[in-house]
Amino acid sequence: MSQKGHKRRLRTSHKVLVMVSALAMGGGGVLFVSQGAFAGQDGRAPVTATIDCPDVGDKLNNVPEQARGEVDKNLAQLDTQVANAYAQLASGRAKGDALLSGLKQQRSGTISAIGDALGKAGARQQGLEGLSGCQMTKTAAADPKDDPAAAAQQGAAAQGGGAQQAKGGPAKSDFVAIGSVKPNVNKPAARSAASRGSFSVNCGRNENGHFNPDNVIVAPGVSNGAHHMHDYVGNLTTDAFSTNNSLAASGTTCTNGDQSTYYWPVLRLRDGRAERDAKAPGGGQDLNVGTILKPKQVTIEFKGSPVSKVEAMPRFMRIITGDAKALTNGNGNANASWSCTGFENRQLKDKYPVCPKGSDVVRTFNFQSCWDGKNIDSANHRTHVDFAKKDGSCKPGFKAIPQLVQRIVYSVPAGSRFAVDSFPEQLHKPATDHGDFINVMSDGLMRRAVGCINEGRACR
Repeated sequence: MSQKGHKRRLRTSHKVLVMVSALAMGGGGVLFVSQGAFAGQDGRAPVTATIDCPDVGDKLNNVPEQARGEVDKNLAQLDTQVANAYAQLASGRAKGDALLSGLKQQRSGTISAIGDALGKAGARQQGLEGLSGCQMTKTAAADPKDDPAAAAQQGAAAQGGGAQQAKGGPAKSDFVAIGSVKPNVNKPAARSAASRGSFSVNCGRNENGHFNPDNVIVAPGVSNGAHHMHDYVGNLTTDAFSTNNSLAASGTTCTNGDQSTYYWPVLRLRDGRAERDAKAPGGGQDLNVGTILKPKQVTIEFKGSPVSKVEAMPRFMRIITGDAKALTNGNGNANASWSCTGFENRQLKDKYPVCPKGSDVVRTFNFQSCWDGKNIDSANHRTHVDFAKKDGSCKPGFKAIPQLVQRIVYSVPAGSRFAVDSFPEQLHKPATDHGDFINVMSDGLMRRAVGCINEGRACR
């Protein structure tokens, strides 16, 4: 499968929202810097600062296959540099001008390394050197009182003398009662050539506790490349250092032998309690706090096309759905779907649902179902696959493949605030929800899945 010659678009925007905090009274508590103090004007509202850096990934027109590993590693390093800048500003260890100067110096070295990797592959690109500088602007922040976890940790810091960073988000405005949402799910009508079957895979609910903050698709070889904790089912060994060979040699939690890896950010109760990763990368170090919720149910199903038969996915195909940086990237690639049991004809993209008594929170990931027929991945991890059009058909040059649909159900205590893990700067916004998939089914198992789907049978 060829992976050469793809346009590299934005993988991360490197635009960061920062909650400013500082130690007060000799380190005995946390002081939220007021808007007036930050801007030199009178005011009480806490502020966020936006660190806006040029989008290096969007400027890369062509990343040859032999340069992909080095380029991905350095793009991930740019993510880490911005996350570190966020932490420095949030803790009060660095001021705006000094922070931006240091960040520019770091980015300059990393961007130079990207240019060198492209140069060695015969694809050196002009103009990258001018992308190292960043700017900072001020915007109003959400009230930290909206976040019970933040309030609890700040209170503990004030009483115990410990330094705690502000845990930004989610805000009260990020939640809505599902009963107030009108039905909004529309499905295209099935045509005569539709593939009406399904293939279900039972991989459990991560009972074996497979968690890590890696992302082998986006940041291969980089520990904590996601800066948030992932839940895994299926393949038993997936981490940042997995290869096609190691995935193929791994065991699985799936009862039918499917070695595919299915993963998504954990959901947490924002209850102020210290989870086991409270001081670890991806957890408390990246401002993801609170009790990790174990799914009540995980359903993995592959569905057909409403207009045609489907073709087999190639082994080791990678697909990402949604955008972990939707807050700063915008919603162009966002694909979050939040709802409640009994109300799943109402899906929310940018709000968390408040479910009535007896109803559970549901996250649904509807993956892309059209493939370019050639590539198992692409430089931006998106352009080799696409969503079907409104009528269910694929755009020219793409063919229908089984559509992965993941449905994850959680029992959330009534009145509890919860949030998805996120990059620190994404403030745990619901629109940042996303899912990741690497197909490691054997060719025989994939043929069986395609046969069931195309023949209109429901298999498991």
